[in-house]
Amino acid sequence: MAGMICCKCLKELKPCKTYFKYLGNSFFTDVLKCPECGQVYISETLAKGRMAEVEMQLEDK
Repeated sequence: MAGMICCKCLKELKPCKTYFKYLGNSFFTDVLKCPECGQVYISETLAKGRMAEVEMQLEDK
């Protein structure tokens, strides 16, 4: 993931602890974020991992 560039600002994305609120649940995780515009990169691992866990927890309720 190192060396990824923001397509809007053309700045290198930097790791940043970021707060997420997803389907009524919230969590912090480190993601790559543009230091200029703040846009974050959601990796496939995060989308299929942590966010999928939140969905399964909601389905179990």
